[in-house]
Amino acid sequence: MKRICIFCGAGTGKNPIYREKARELGNRIAELDWELVYGGSGIGIMGEVADGVLEKGGYVRGILPEFLFKKEVGHSRIQELEIVDSMHVRKLKMYEKADAFLILPGGIGTLDEFFEVFTWSQLDLHQKPIGIYNINSYYNKLVSFLEDTVKEGFFTEDILNRLFVSETAEEILNKLKLAKTGMENPQDEEKFF
Repeated sequence: MKRICIFCGAGTGKNPIYREKARELGNRIAELDWELVYGGSGIGIMGEVADGVLEKGGYVRGILPEFLFKKEVGHSRIQELEIVDSMHVRKLKMYEKADAFLILPGGIGTLDEFFEVFTWSQLDLHQKPIGIYNINSYYNKLVSFLEDTVKEGFFTEDILNRLFVSETAEEILNKLKLAKTGMENPQDEEKFF
C-alpha cells in the first residue's frame, strides 16, 4: 500500500473531535509512509488530515477543481496540488491514484464519493479496499441503512463485507492494509479506467 485516498468534509462539524481525529489520522498515515491523496482543500476536515500528514513529514497530493479553488481554499503547503476542470475529473484522478479509500465525516459530497467508489466495487470494476472511519459514531445510521438494504434484498452481504468500518484510526488503517495485501494479485488489473 502506497497511497490512500481520503474522502471527507470541507467543513469541520460542530464537535472538535472530528478535527482532532482527522489530524491524528494524518499523522498515522505519514508514519506508515503512505501518500495522502485527497480533495486539495486547506480547510475543514480535509485540511486537518493534510496538515496531520505534513506535521510528520509525509507527502500530500491534492486534486481540486478550479471553480472550488477559492471556495474551498486550495491548500498552500502541500507538495502537489493539481487543479482540474471539473468534479468528475477530480474524482477520476483521485480514484486512479489510490490503493485504498477511507471515508471520514462529511456531507453529501463525501457521500457521493463514497457511494460511487462502493458501487464500482460492487460492479467488480475495482478491488481496492474501502473503509469508513466512524469518528464519534458519525456513520452509524449509514451502516445501519446498508445492513437494511441487505435485509430487504436490494444488496448482498458479500458486497457489504467488502466495506471495513472502525471507530479508531489504528484499526481502520490496519484493516485496509490487510485487505489490500490480501487482494494483491498479478492478474488484478484495474478495469475501470
